[in-house]
Amino acid sequence: MEWIIIIGYSVALAGITFFSIEQLYLALVYRKVNSIKKFSPLDTFPSVTIQLPIYNEKYVVKRLIDCMCQLDYPKDKLEIQVLDDSTDETSEIIAAKVLEWTNHGFEIQHIRRKDRVGYKAGALEYGLQSAKGEFIAIFDADFLPKANFLNETLPAFDDHIGMVQTRWGHINKNFSLLTKLQAFGLNAHFTVEQTGKNAKDVFITFDGTAGIWRKSCIEEAGGWEHDTLTEDLDLSYRAQLKGWKFLYLEQVVAPAELPVLISAVKSQQYRWNKGAAETAKKTAKRLIKSDQPFRVKLHGLMRLFNSSIYLFLVMASTLSIPLLFLKTLNPDISIVVDMTSVFFIGFLGMMFFYWISVKSVGEKASFSYYFSHFPLFLMFSMGMALHNAIAVMEGYLGKKSPFVRTPKFNVKTKSDHWEGNKYLTVKLSPVTILEGLLAFYFLFGAFSGIYLEDFALLFFHLMLAGGFGAVFFLSVKSLIYVPSRK
Repeated sequence: MEWIIIIGYSVALAGITFFSIEQLYLALVYRKVNSIKKFSPLDTFPSVTIQLPIYNEKYVVKRLIDCMCQLDYPKDKLEIQVLDDSTDETSEIIAAKVLEWTNHGFEIQHIRRKDRVGYKAGALEYGLQSAKGEFIAIFDADFLPKANFLNETLPAFDDHIGMVQTRWGHINKNFSLLTKLQAFGLNAHFTVEQTGKNAKDVFITFDGTAGIWRKSCIEEAGGWEHDTLTEDLDLSYRAQLKGWKFLYLEQVVAPAELPVLISAVKSQQYRWNKGAAETAKKTAKRLIKSDQPFRVKLHGLMRLFNSSIYLFLVMASTLSIPLLFLKTLNPDISIVVDMTSVFFIGFLGMMFFYWISVKSVGEKASFSYYFSHFPLFLMFSMGMALHNAIAVMEGYLGKKSPFVRTPKFNVKTKSDHWEGNKYLTVKLSPVTILEGLLAFYFLFGAFSGIYLEDFALLFFHLMLAGGFGAVFFLSVKSLIYVPSRK
Protein backbone atom coordinates (compact mmCIF):
# COMPACT_ATOMS: atom_id res chain seq x y z
CA MET A 1 0.00 0.00 0.00
CA GLU A 2 2.76 2.42 0.89
CA TRP A 3 4.34 2.11 -2.55
CA ILE A 4 0.98 2.76 -4.20
CA ILE A 5 0.76 6.02 -2.22
CA ILE A 6 4.33 6.96 -3.09
CA ILE A 7 3.88 6.23 -6.79
CA GLY A 8 0.55 8.07 -6.92
CA TYR A 9 2.07 11.08 -5.20
CA SER A 10 5.07 11.10 -7.51
CA VAL A 11 2.95 10.77 -10.65
CA ALA A 12 0.72 13.63 -9.51
CA LEU A 13 3.65 15.94 -8.86
CA ALA A 14 5.17 14.97 -12.20
CA GLY A 15 1.92 15.91 -13.92
CA ILE A 16 1.83 19.29 -12.21
CA THR A 17 5.46 19.89 -13.13
CA PHE A 18 4.85 18.90 -16.76
CA PHE A 19 2.21 21.57 -17.25
CA SER A 20 4.24 24.13 -15.27
CA ILE A 21 7.23 23.62 -17.56
CA GLU A 22 5.11 24.69 -20.51
CA GLN A 23 4.16 27.84 -18.61
CA LEU A 24 7.83 28.56 -18.04
CA TYR A 25 8.55 28.02 -21.74
CA LEU A 26 5.74 30.35 -22.83
CA ALA A 27 6.91 33.02 -20.39
CA LEU A 28 10.40 32.86 -21.87
CA VAL A 29 8.97 33.10 -25.39
CA TYR A 30 6.78 36.04 -24.42
CA ARG A 31 9.76 38.00 -23.13
CA LYS A 32 11.41 37.79 -26.56
CA VAL A 33 8.51 38.75 -28.81
CA ASN A 34 6.88 42.05 -29.64
CA SER A 35 3.25 41.43 -28.77
CA ILE A 36 2.06 44.63 -30.46
CA LYS A 37 0.99 43.95 -34.04
CA LYS A 38 0.46 46.78 -36.51
CA PHE A 39 -1.69 46.69 -39.64
CA SER A 40 -2.67 49.12 -42.35
CA PRO A 41 -6.12 50.72 -41.93
CA LEU A 42 -9.00 49.31 -43.94
CA ASP A 43 -9.28 50.52 -47.53
CA THR A 44 -12.69 48.98 -47.94
CA PHE A 45 -15.17 47.84 -45.32
CA PRO A 46 -16.23 44.18 -45.52
CA SER A 47 -19.66 43.12 -44.35
CA VAL A 48 -19.78 42.09 -40.69
CA THR A 49 -22.40 40.23 -38.69
CA ILE A 50 -22.29 40.67 -34.93
CA GLN A 51 -23.80 37.77 -33.02
CA LEU A 52 -25.01 38.30 -29.46
CA PRO A 53 -26.09 34.99 -27.87
CA ILE A 54 -28.49 35.86 -25.05
CA TYR A 55 -30.23 33.76 -22.43
CA ASN A 56 -32.02 35.60 -19.61
CA GLU A 57 -29.75 38.64 -19.32
CA LYS A 58 -32.16 41.34 -18.13
CA TYR A 59 -29.47 43.14 -16.12
CA VAL A 60 -26.96 43.75 -18.90
CA VAL A 61 -28.67 43.34 -22.27
CA LYS A 62 -29.51 47.05 -22.66
CA ARG A 63 -25.93 48.23 -22.33
CA LEU A 64 -24.78 45.39 -24.61
CA ILE A 65 -27.04 46.39 -27.50
CA ASP A 66 -26.28 50.07 -27.02
CA CYS A 67 -22.57 49.30 -27.14
CA MET A 68 -22.87 47.33 -30.38
CA CYS A 69 -24.78 50.14 -32.06
CA GLN A 70 -22.09 52.62 -31.07
CA LEU A 71 -19.32 50.78 -32.92
CA ASP A 72 -17.50 52.98 -35.39
CA TYR A 73 -18.38 51.10 -38.59
CA PRO A 74 -20.55 51.87 -41.65
CA LYS A 75 -24.19 50.99 -40.96
CA ASP A 76 -24.68 49.54 -44.43
CA LYS A 77 -21.90 47.01 -43.77
CA LEU A 78 -23.05 46.01 -40.31
CA GLU A 79 -25.64 43.44 -39.29
CA ILE A 80 -26.47 42.71 -35.64
CA GLN A 81 -28.12 39.46 -34.60
CA VAL A 82 -29.52 39.27 -31.08
CA LEU A 83 -29.82 35.51 -30.68
CA ASP A 84 -32.38 35.44 -27.92
CA ASP A 85 -33.19 32.15 -26.15
CA SER A 86 -34.60 33.92 -23.10
CA THR A 87 -37.60 32.71 -21.14
CA ASP A 88 -38.24 35.87 -19.13
CA GLU A 89 -38.66 39.63 -19.55
CA THR A 90 -35.26 39.86 -21.25
CA SER A 91 -37.04 39.26 -24.56
CA GLU A 92 -39.26 42.31 -24.03
CA ILE A 93 -36.25 44.46 -23.18
CA ILE A 94 -34.49 43.25 -26.34
CA ALA A 95 -37.54 43.89 -28.52
CA ALA A 96 -37.75 47.50 -27.30
CA LYS A 97 -34.04 48.08 -27.85
CA VAL A 98 -34.09 46.52 -31.31
CA LEU A 99 -36.98 48.77 -32.31
CA GLU A 100 -35.16 51.83 -30.94
CA TRP A 101 -31.98 51.18 -32.92
CA THR A 102 -33.84 50.05 -36.03
CA ASN A 103 -35.45 53.46 -36.08
CA HIS A 104 -31.93 54.91 -36.09
CA GLY A 105 -31.12 53.04 -39.30
CA PHE A 106 -29.36 49.95 -37.93
CA GLU A 107 -29.89 46.49 -39.36
CA ILE A 108 -30.52 44.68 -36.10
CA GLN A 109 -32.52 41.49 -35.81
CA HIS A 110 -34.21 39.92 -32.81
CA ILE A 111 -33.90 36.21 -33.54
CA ARG A 112 -35.87 33.67 -31.51
CA ARG A 113 -35.78 29.88 -31.77
CA LYS A 114 -38.53 27.40 -31.00
CA ASP A 115 -36.32 25.64 -28.47
CA ARG A 116 -32.89 25.97 -26.89
CA VAL A 117 -31.28 22.96 -28.53
CA GLY A 118 -27.50 23.18 -28.33
CA TYR A 119 -27.58 26.16 -25.96
CA LYS A 120 -25.05 28.82 -27.01
CA ALA A 121 -23.56 26.73 -29.82
CA GLY A 122 -27.03 26.01 -31.17
CA ALA A 123 -27.93 29.70 -31.13
CA LEU A 124 -24.73 30.67 -32.96
CA GLU A 125 -25.27 27.99 -35.60
CA TYR A 126 -28.91 29.02 -36.04
CA GLY A 127 -27.93 32.64 -36.58
CA LEU A 128 -25.08 31.70 -38.91
CA GLN A 129 -27.53 30.21 -41.38
CA SER A 130 -28.96 33.64 -42.16
CA ALA A 131 -25.91 35.79 -41.41
CA LYS A 132 -24.99 38.12 -44.28
CA GLY A 133 -21.54 39.13 -43.10
CA GLU A 134 -18.26 37.91 -44.52
CA PHE A 135 -17.00 38.14 -40.94
CA ILE A 136 -18.73 37.09 -37.72
CA ALA A 137 -17.98 38.94 -34.47
CA ILE A 138 -19.23 37.30 -31.26
CA PHE A 139 -19.79 38.91 -27.87
CA ASP A 140 -21.22 37.50 -24.66
CA ALA A 141 -23.76 39.58 -22.79
CA ASP A 142 -21.31 41.19 -20.36
CA PHE A 143 -18.83 42.50 -22.95
CA LEU A 144 -18.45 46.16 -23.87
CA PRO A 145 -15.97 46.47 -26.77
CA LYS A 146 -14.60 49.89 -27.63
CA ALA A 147 -16.01 51.77 -30.61
CA ASN A 148 -12.97 51.03 -32.79
CA PHE A 149 -13.05 47.26 -32.19
CA LEU A 150 -13.84 46.28 -35.79
CA ASN A 151 -11.40 48.79 -37.25
CA GLU A 152 -8.63 47.32 -35.09
CA THR A 153 -9.35 43.65 -35.77
CA LEU A 154 -10.47 43.42 -39.40
CA PRO A 155 -7.17 44.72 -40.87
CA ALA A 156 -5.44 41.70 -39.27
CA PHE A 157 -7.15 39.26 -41.62
CA ASP A 158 -5.28 37.96 -44.60
CA ASP A 159 -6.31 35.04 -46.80
CA HIS A 160 -5.08 32.44 -44.30
CA ILE A 161 -6.44 33.96 -41.08
CA GLY A 162 -9.69 32.37 -39.97
CA MET A 163 -10.13 33.97 -36.54
CA VAL A 164 -8.78 36.91 -34.55
CA GLN A 165 -9.05 36.84 -30.77
CA THR A 166 -8.66 39.90 -28.54
CA ARG A 167 -7.78 40.30 -24.89
CA TRP A 168 -10.43 40.42 -22.21
CA GLY A 169 -10.49 43.48 -20.00
CA HIS A 170 -12.21 43.67 -16.61
CA ILE A 171 -14.61 46.51 -15.89
CA ASN A 172 -15.06 45.43 -12.26
CA LYS A 173 -11.61 44.07 -11.40
CA ASN A 174 -11.42 46.13 -8.22
CA PHE A 175 -14.86 45.17 -6.98
CA SER A 176 -13.52 42.65 -4.45
CA LEU A 177 -10.60 40.38 -3.72
CA LEU A 178 -12.44 37.62 -5.57
CA THR A 179 -12.61 39.66 -8.79
CA LYS A 180 -8.98 40.76 -8.39
CA LEU A 181 -7.82 37.14 -8.19
CA GLN A 182 -9.89 36.19 -11.24
CA ALA A 183 -8.35 39.04 -13.21
CA PHE A 184 -4.89 37.97 -12.04
CA GLY A 185 -5.40 34.48 -13.48
CA LEU A 186 -7.16 35.50 -16.70
CA ASN A 187 -4.52 38.12 -17.52
CA ALA A 188 -1.88 35.38 -17.65
CA HIS A 189 -3.86 33.48 -20.27
CA PHE A 190 -4.61 36.60 -22.29
CA THR A 191 -1.03 37.81 -22.34
CA VAL A 192 1.68 35.20 -21.89
CA GLU A 193 -0.13 32.05 -23.01
CA GLN A 194 -1.99 33.29 -26.08
CA THR A 195 0.84 35.54 -27.28
CA GLY A 196 3.53 32.92 -26.63
CA LYS A 197 1.69 30.21 -28.51
CA ASN A 198 0.81 32.52 -31.37
CA ALA A 199 4.47 33.56 -31.68
CA LYS A 200 5.49 29.91 -32.00
CA ASP A 201 2.76 29.21 -34.56
CA VAL A 202 1.01 26.55 -32.49
CA PHE A 203 -2.72 26.26 -31.86
CA ILE A 204 -4.40 29.05 -29.93
CA THR A 205 -8.07 29.23 -29.07
CA PHE A 206 -11.13 31.35 -29.60
CA ASP A 207 -12.21 32.14 -26.05
CA GLY A 208 -15.92 32.14 -26.72
CA THR A 209 -16.31 35.91 -27.04
CA ALA A 210 -14.53 39.12 -28.06
CA GLY A 211 -13.26 37.51 -31.24
CA ILE A 212 -14.09 37.72 -34.92
CA TRP A 213 -14.30 34.82 -37.39
CA ARG A 214 -14.19 34.58 -41.13
CA LYS A 215 -17.57 33.02 -41.90
CA SER A 216 -16.09 30.60 -44.43
CA CYS A 217 -13.68 29.33 -41.76
CA ILE A 218 -16.56 28.36 -39.47
CA GLU A 219 -18.38 26.67 -42.32
CA GLU A 220 -15.33 24.79 -43.60
CA ALA A 221 -14.58 23.53 -40.09
CA GLY A 222 -18.07 22.04 -39.85
CA GLY A 223 -19.91 24.79 -38.03
CA TRP A 224 -20.80 25.04 -34.37
CA GLU A 225 -21.28 21.72 -32.59
CA HIS A 226 -22.83 21.31 -29.16
CA ASP A 227 -21.58 17.92 -27.97
CA THR A 228 -19.18 19.63 -25.53
CA LEU A 229 -19.58 22.51 -23.07
CA THR A 230 -16.72 24.39 -24.73
CA GLU A 231 -17.94 24.83 -28.28
CA ASP A 232 -15.31 27.55 -28.72
CA LEU A 233 -12.36 25.23 -27.97
CA ASP A 234 -13.87 22.50 -30.11
CA LEU A 235 -14.35 24.71 -33.19
CA SER A 236 -10.91 26.29 -32.68
CA TYR A 237 -9.19 22.93 -33.05
CA ARG A 238 -11.35 21.76 -35.93
CA ALA A 239 -10.66 24.97 -37.85
CA GLN A 240 -6.88 24.87 -37.27
CA LEU A 241 -6.75 21.20 -38.19
CA LYS A 242 -8.30 22.30 -41.50
CA GLY A 243 -5.31 24.55 -42.09
CA TRP A 244 -6.70 27.89 -40.95
CA LYS A 245 -4.45 30.23 -38.97
CA PHE A 246 -5.53 32.15 -35.89
CA LEU A 247 -4.18 35.48 -34.71
CA TYR A 248 -4.14 36.93 -31.22
CA LEU A 249 -4.14 40.70 -30.71
CA GLU A 250 -3.01 41.49 -27.19
CA GLN A 251 -3.23 45.24 -27.76
CA VAL A 252 -6.98 45.13 -28.49
CA VAL A 253 -8.87 44.95 -25.20
CA ALA A 254 -12.58 44.14 -24.87
CA PRO A 255 -13.79 44.97 -21.34
CA ALA A 256 -16.17 42.57 -19.59
CA GLU A 257 -17.66 41.82 -16.19
CA LEU A 258 -16.11 39.29 -13.82
CA PRO A 259 -18.36 37.11 -11.61
CA VAL A 260 -18.74 38.68 -8.19
CA LEU A 261 -19.97 35.65 -6.22
CA ILE A 262 -18.19 32.35 -5.73
CA SER A 263 -21.27 30.46 -6.94
CA ALA A 264 -21.00 32.23 -10.30
CA VAL A 265 -17.25 31.57 -10.44
CA LYS A 266 -17.85 27.89 -9.75
CA SER A 267 -20.43 27.54 -12.52
CA GLN A 268 -18.04 29.21 -14.96
CA GLN A 269 -15.06 27.10 -13.88
CA TYR A 270 -17.15 23.95 -14.04
CA ARG A 271 -18.15 24.66 -17.63
CA TRP A 272 -14.62 25.55 -18.73
CA ASN A 273 -12.93 22.55 -17.13
CA LYS A 274 -15.52 19.92 -17.96
CA GLY A 275 -15.81 21.25 -21.51
CA ALA A 276 -12.04 21.11 -21.97
CA ALA A 277 -12.04 17.46 -20.88
CA GLU A 278 -14.92 16.69 -23.24
CA THR A 279 -13.12 18.39 -26.11
CA ALA A 280 -9.90 16.52 -25.30
CA LYS A 281 -11.76 13.24 -25.43
CA LYS A 282 -13.32 14.24 -28.75
CA THR A 283 -10.33 15.84 -30.47
CA ALA A 284 -7.04 14.45 -29.11
CA LYS A 285 -6.93 11.38 -31.32
CA ARG A 286 -7.60 13.42 -34.43
CA LEU A 287 -4.84 15.87 -33.49
CA ILE A 288 -2.35 13.05 -32.93
CA LYS A 289 -3.14 11.48 -36.31
CA SER A 290 -2.96 14.81 -38.16
CA ASP A 291 0.02 15.91 -40.25
CA GLN A 292 0.75 18.81 -37.89
CA PRO A 293 4.37 19.21 -36.71
CA PHE A 294 5.29 17.55 -33.43
CA ARG A 295 5.53 20.85 -31.53
CA VAL A 296 1.99 21.76 -32.64
CA LYS A 297 0.69 18.40 -31.49
CA LEU A 298 2.51 18.66 -28.16
CA HIS A 299 1.27 22.14 -27.28
CA GLY A 300 -2.16 21.30 -28.65
CA LEU A 301 -2.46 18.23 -26.44
CA MET A 302 -1.24 20.14 -23.41
CA ARG A 303 -3.95 22.73 -23.96
CA LEU A 304 -6.60 20.05 -24.35
CA PHE A 305 -5.57 18.22 -21.21
CA ASN A 306 -4.42 21.12 -19.02
CA SER A 307 -7.55 20.98 -16.86
CA SER A 308 -6.18 17.63 -15.66
CA ILE A 309 -3.82 19.59 -13.43
CA TYR A 310 -6.68 19.75 -10.91
CA LEU A 311 -6.82 15.95 -10.80
CA PHE A 312 -3.09 15.86 -10.13
CA LEU A 313 -3.39 18.56 -7.47
CA VAL A 314 -6.15 16.71 -5.59
CA MET A 315 -4.17 13.47 -5.80
CA ALA A 316 -0.89 15.00 -4.63
CA SER A 317 -2.44 16.99 -1.81
CA THR A 318 -4.57 14.21 -0.33
CA LEU A 319 -1.74 11.67 -0.48
CA SER A 320 0.80 14.05 1.02
CA ILE A 321 -0.55 13.61 4.58
CA PRO A 322 -0.36 9.79 4.65
CA LEU A 323 3.20 10.20 3.36
CA LEU A 324 4.14 12.15 6.48
CA PHE A 325 3.26 9.17 8.64
CA LEU A 326 4.76 6.61 6.24
CA LYS A 327 8.10 8.39 6.51
CA THR A 328 7.93 8.15 10.30
CA LEU A 329 6.95 4.47 10.32
CA ASN A 330 9.39 3.46 7.62
CA PRO A 331 12.50 5.68 7.46
CA ASP A 332 13.80 3.62 4.53
CA ILE A 333 11.36 5.34 2.15
CA SER A 334 12.33 8.86 3.24
CA ILE A 335 14.83 9.31 0.43
CA VAL A 336 12.26 8.23 -2.18
CA VAL A 337 9.61 10.52 -0.73
CA ASP A 338 11.98 13.47 -0.42
CA MET A 339 13.07 13.01 -4.04
CA THR A 340 9.49 13.57 -5.17
CA SER A 341 9.69 17.05 -3.66
CA VAL A 342 12.02 17.94 -6.51
CA PHE A 343 8.93 18.10 -8.68
CA PHE A 344 7.92 21.27 -6.86
CA ILE A 345 10.45 23.00 -9.07
CA GLY A 346 7.56 23.16 -11.50
CA PHE A 347 6.03 25.84 -9.33
CA LEU A 348 9.00 28.06 -10.17
CA GLY A 349 7.84 27.98 -13.77
CA MET A 350 4.35 28.89 -12.66
CA MET A 351 5.68 31.77 -10.56
CA PHE A 352 7.66 33.17 -13.49
CA PHE A 353 4.68 32.74 -15.82
CA TYR A 354 2.45 34.90 -13.64
CA TRP A 355 5.20 37.41 -12.89
CA ILE A 356 5.64 38.08 -16.61
CA SER A 357 1.88 38.46 -17.04
CA VAL A 358 1.73 41.03 -14.22
CA LYS A 359 4.45 43.10 -15.87
CA SER A 360 2.80 42.80 -19.29
CA VAL A 361 -0.53 44.31 -18.22
CA GLY A 362 1.26 47.27 -16.66
CA GLU A 363 0.13 46.91 -13.07
CA LYS A 364 1.35 49.77 -10.88
CA ALA A 365 3.97 48.70 -8.35
CA SER A 366 4.11 45.35 -10.12
CA PHE A 367 6.52 43.82 -7.60
CA SER A 368 4.29 44.43 -4.59
CA TYR A 369 1.16 43.67 -6.63
CA TYR A 370 2.57 40.31 -7.65
CA PHE A 371 3.66 39.21 -4.19
CA SER A 372 0.37 40.31 -2.68
CA HIS A 373 -1.72 38.51 -5.31
CA PHE A 374 0.16 35.42 -6.48
CA PRO A 375 0.10 33.54 -3.13
CA LEU A 376 -3.61 34.32 -2.72
CA PHE A 377 -4.33 33.31 -6.32
CA LEU A 378 -2.43 30.06 -5.82
CA MET A 379 -4.31 29.40 -2.59
CA PHE A 380 -7.66 30.10 -4.26
CA SER A 381 -6.77 27.79 -7.16
CA MET A 382 -5.95 25.06 -4.65
CA GLY A 383 -9.30 25.61 -2.95
CA MET A 384 -11.11 25.22 -6.28
CA ALA A 385 -9.24 21.99 -7.09
CA LEU A 386 -11.87 19.51 -5.86
CA HIS A 387 -14.73 21.28 -7.64
CA ASN A 388 -12.76 21.52 -10.88
CA ALA A 389 -11.36 17.97 -10.65
CA ILE A 390 -14.90 16.60 -10.42
CA ALA A 391 -15.83 18.60 -13.53
CA VAL A 392 -12.81 17.18 -15.37
CA MET A 393 -13.63 13.60 -14.37
CA GLU A 394 -17.23 14.02 -15.53
CA GLY A 395 -15.91 15.24 -18.86
CA TYR A 396 -13.58 12.29 -19.33
CA LEU A 397 -16.26 9.82 -18.23
CA GLY A 398 -18.79 11.25 -20.67
CA LYS A 399 -21.36 12.42 -18.12
CA LYS A 400 -23.47 15.03 -19.87
CA SER A 401 -24.82 18.19 -18.27
CA PRO A 402 -26.58 21.33 -19.53
CA PHE A 403 -24.82 24.58 -20.40
CA VAL A 404 -25.05 26.66 -17.20
CA ARG A 405 -24.70 30.37 -17.83
CA THR A 406 -22.70 32.64 -15.56
CA PRO A 407 -25.03 35.19 -13.85
CA LYS A 408 -24.21 38.84 -14.61
CA PHE A 409 -24.75 41.63 -12.08
CA ASN A 410 -24.07 44.93 -13.89
CA VAL A 411 -21.72 46.22 -11.18
CA LYS A 412 -18.30 47.82 -11.43
CA THR A 413 -17.33 48.91 -7.92
CA LYS A 414 -18.48 48.41 -4.34
CA SER A 415 -20.18 51.80 -4.51
CA ASP A 416 -22.64 50.42 -7.06
CA HIS A 417 -25.89 49.17 -5.61
CA TRP A 418 -26.73 45.66 -6.71
CA GLU A 419 -29.90 44.59 -8.37
CA GLY A 420 -31.43 41.46 -6.94
CA ASN A 421 -30.24 38.74 -9.31
CA LYS A 422 -33.03 36.26 -9.82
CA TYR A 423 -30.78 33.97 -11.86
CA LEU A 424 -28.75 32.82 -8.88
CA THR A 425 -29.30 29.17 -8.02
CA VAL A 426 -27.22 28.60 -4.94
CA LYS A 427 -27.52 25.50 -2.77
CA LEU A 428 -25.40 23.61 -0.28
CA SER A 429 -23.90 20.82 -2.36
CA PRO A 430 -21.97 17.74 -1.22
CA VAL A 431 -18.90 19.24 -2.91
CA THR A 432 -19.12 22.33 -0.70
CA ILE A 433 -19.30 20.13 2.40
CA LEU A 434 -16.26 18.19 1.20
CA GLU A 435 -14.38 21.45 0.68
CA GLY A 436 -15.01 22.34 4.30
CA LEU A 437 -13.86 18.92 5.47
CA LEU A 438 -10.71 19.17 3.35
CA ALA A 439 -9.85 22.48 5.00
CA PHE A 440 -9.74 20.66 8.36
CA TYR A 441 -7.92 17.71 6.78
CA PHE A 442 -5.07 19.89 5.55
CA LEU A 443 -5.00 21.82 8.80
CA PHE A 444 -4.52 18.45 10.47
CA GLY A 445 -1.70 17.80 7.99
CA ALA A 446 0.01 21.03 8.97
CA PHE A 447 -0.16 20.23 12.69
CA SER A 448 0.99 16.67 11.97
CA GLY A 449 4.07 17.98 10.19
CA ILE A 450 4.89 20.16 13.19
CA TYR A 451 4.32 17.27 15.60
CA LEU A 452 6.48 14.90 13.54
CA GLU A 453 9.08 17.64 13.04
CA ASP A 454 8.78 17.25 9.28
CA PHE A 455 8.34 20.76 7.89
CA ALA A 456 8.84 20.04 4.17
CA LEU A 457 5.12 20.30 3.36
CA LEU A 458 4.02 22.66 6.12
CA PHE A 459 3.57 25.68 3.86
CA PHE A 460 1.82 23.53 1.24
CA HIS A 461 -0.68 22.19 3.78
CA LEU A 462 -1.36 25.63 5.23
CA MET A 463 -2.11 27.02 1.77
CA LEU A 464 -4.42 24.10 1.04
CA ALA A 465 -6.23 24.59 4.35
CA GLY A 466 -6.59 28.30 3.65
CA GLY A 467 -7.72 27.77 0.06
CA PHE A 468 -10.36 25.15 0.80
CA GLY A 469 -11.47 27.08 3.87
CA ALA A 470 -11.91 30.28 1.86
CA VAL A 471 -13.84 28.56 -0.93
CA PHE A 472 -16.05 26.80 1.64
CA PHE A 473 -16.70 30.05 3.50
CA LEU A 474 -17.57 32.00 0.35
CA SER A 475 -19.81 29.16 -0.85
CA VAL A 476 -21.74 29.08 2.40
CA LYS A 477 -21.91 32.87 2.42
CA SER A 478 -23.55 32.73 -1.01
CA LEU A 479 -26.40 30.74 0.54
CA ILE A 480 -27.43 33.54 2.88
CA TYR A 481 -26.34 36.60 0.90
CA VAL A 482 -29.00 38.03 -1.38
CA PRO A 483 -27.96 41.16 -3.31
CA SER A 484 -30.48 43.96 -3.25
CA ARG A 485 -30.88 47.45 -4.66
CA LYS A 486 -31.23 50.09 -2.02
